[in-house]
Amino acid sequence: MGSRKNIPSGAPWESEVGYSRAVRVGPHIVVSGTAPVGEDGEVVGVGDAYAQAKRCIEIIAGALEEAGASLADVVRTRMFVTDMEFWPDVARAHQEAFGTVMPATTMVEVSRLIDPAMLVEIEADAQLTDG
Repeated sequence: MGSRKNIPSGAPWESEVGYSRAVRVGPHIVVSGTAPVGEDGEVVGVGDAYAQAKRCIEIIAGALEEAGASLADVVRTRMFVTDMEFWPDVARAHQEAFGTVMPATTMVEVSRLIDPAMLVEIEADAQLTDG
């Protein structure tokens, strides 16, 4: 099955919650729900679902890179939006990142995320072919 590698998020609450930004076991990489936060820990793109989705994907790309993968290796994404009215903006950011990869995906509306300023959260699964 392969050895396990935890990729930390760097967030101060990581140990409090008990999670990693991503986990790689063999050729499988799972990226946790990723919120649109900047390096300073503040929500980016307040009121802008497109900017927030772009930021989520940027963070996911960084975690995948640390795990030895890229967005091209993504086989599934899940998008959580606080209002389905945002779907075109979130979909546009997703299409820009994954339009040639075409992973399986899901988008669902949720009642809220951990910070009221967050409009979207995205998670991703990747699979490497070389193990």
